[in-house]
Amino acid sequence: MRLLVVGKLNGQLSTAVKMAMSAGAKVSHVETIQAATHALRAGQGADLLLVDYDLDIAALIEANEAERIRVPVVACGVAADPQRAAAAIRAGAKEFIPLPPEAELIAAVLAAVSDDNRPMVVRDAAMQAVISLADQIAGSDASILITGESGSGKEVVARYVHQKSRRANRPFISVNCAAIPENLLESELFGHEKGAFTGALARRVGKFEEANGGTLLLDEISEMDARLQAKLLRAIQEREIDRVGGTKPVKVDIRILATSNRDLVQAVKDGVFREDLLYRLNVVNLRLPPLRERPGDVVALAEHFARKYAAANGVAERPLSAEAKRRLTGHRWPGNVRELENAIHRAVLLSPGNEISEDAVRLPDGQPMLAGGDVASRTAQAAATAAEAVTRAYVGQTVAAMEQQLIIDTLEHCLGNRTHAANILGISIRTLRNKLKEYNEAGVAVPAPHMGANAA
Repeated sequence: MRLLVVGKLNGQLSTAVKMAMSAGAKVSHVETIQAATHALRAGQGADLLLVDYDLDIAALIEANEAERIRVPVVACGVAADPQRAAAAIRAGAKEFIPLPPEAELIAAVLAAVSDDNRPMVVRDAAMQAVISLADQIAGSDASILITGESGSGKEVVARYVHQKSRRANRPFISVNCAAIPENLLESELFGHEKGAFTGALARRVGKFEEANGGTLLLDEISEMDARLQAKLLRAIQEREIDRVGGTKPVKVDIRILATSNRDLVQAVKDGVFREDLLYRLNVVNLRLPPLRERPGDVVALAEHFARKYAAANGVAERPLSAEAKRRLTGHRWPGNVRELENAIHRAVLLSPGNEISEDAVRLPDGQPMLAGGDVASRTAQAAATAAEAVTRAYVGQTVAAMEQQLIIDTLEHCLGNRTHAANILGISIRTLRNKLKEYNEAGVAVPAPHMGANAA
């Protein structure tokens, strides 16, 4: 994580910086809010600003917003004056750290605000296969397209690839293409020159230049409009970009990763995504299975989140009860890992005992999570299990044997009603009777019509 400290580096603030560095942060420093905005504008990226609350935090945030720079702010100060701390929060700071600092508090705040403390937790074979492929290609500079449902962990995998690459000590910059308005995304990615548009008071370095030497993640790239797709394609091909309002190209050395929760092949067919850009991005595809397809990860992730949120909320770590684990593995998780994380966060807060009980494991609406999931989930799971069992049962059988089994099973389903069975099978009643006669003669038990069923 990149931390920019704003204020005079002396006394307790200097100690806080050393603690942040020991927690893994890469720290840079400026003394004034003007210098902070200038550094961010010039491409000295930061994931978090640690600002002395004696400075004008509201003015800093306002100046950054005017430059379309959005970096979270954490205030800090000696003596922890409650009124000044509250004023810093009202001004826009996300958190307040009292000085002298506590190492555990600093580490917790950095992790919570930056959301950068997301280790790879993998137990299931399906996900281990994805990570194995990621390990194979991480050392190259090939573009990678990471696909999967929303909340399945695409950005976590992207960070993992970066950390395993030769660019690991260089910046990792993430841009959410869906969260930035279309008219601002071009400037965010490529930067702009002074006077390029109303409000462009100075040159602004974009994310491509900020990521120079490192990795640029284009999150939810399917949401990018066609005009920007063309400019992005040129940037990837030529390894150079044009700032908005610029007169000459700027060379960049970056690796491109992209994510999408949509089918980009279908988007190409629909005419909303460029086929040539898809080919450029999809040198290697990492498809993340949804959480319901990797049940081996559910408990491992749940235990990780239980430890994380126990520490974040200052409560003792507690194990998950056996029934809680059963309910977690039985749920379908339509929101994937993100839904699981929220469920465990709630459970940590709601469980009063020495372990996290099943009663604390609840759905987003507060309803208890049923054993084995809800009715629809259980039905879908049963259907999938039955289909898999049937598939395994048919392997190695002859067509005649499969036909016989299909006819007998259908007849049982229809309670022996020959007419209904023939309609379902798509054959005539005469053909069905002939088949059943053959089976009877061969000694095969054929279901008889139930009481009241039409024998036809």
